[in-house]
Amino acid sequence: MGICTSTHSTSIATAKLILTDGTLQEFSYPIRVSHIINKNPSTFICNSDEITFDDVVSPLNDNEELQLGQLYFALQLTNLKHPLQPQEIAALAVKASTALAVADVSTVGLTKKTSYNVGGKRQNFKVMLDVIPE
Repeated sequence: MGICTSTHSTSIATAKLILTDGTLQEFSYPIRVSHIINKNPSTFICNSDEITFDDVVSPLNDNEELQLGQLYFALQLTNLKHPLQPQEIAALAVKASTALAVADVSTVGLTKKTSYNVGGKRQNFKVMLDVIPE
C-alpha cells in the first residue's frame, strides 16, 4: 500500500466583476456599486444572471452591494437602453470565460517551476499554460 495524501482548496467566495476591457476584479467583501462607478464613471454594473437575449440590461442601483459568489459585468453607458444582441452576449461570455480562466491559472500556481523524478533522474520544467486568444 502506498501513502495517499489529498489537499483541498479553501477558496474564499468572491464577487467577480468583468470590466469593459475584459479584466477581472474580485472582491472578498461586499462592495457598493457606487464605489465601483466612481472609479469607472462611463460604465454601469449589471448582474450576469439578468442578461437575456434581445432585452434591455438592467443596471444595479448605486446603493446595492455586489454579492459574494455572483458574476457581474461593467458595461458602457451606451448599452444602458438598448437590447443586447446574441453576438454581444456571446462576446461577454468570451470575456468572462477568458478572465476566469486566467484567474484560475494564476491562483492554482501552474506557472511556477516544478521538478519530478523521471526514470530515476530529477527533471526540472516550467509549466506554461495560457488562454488561447480568439
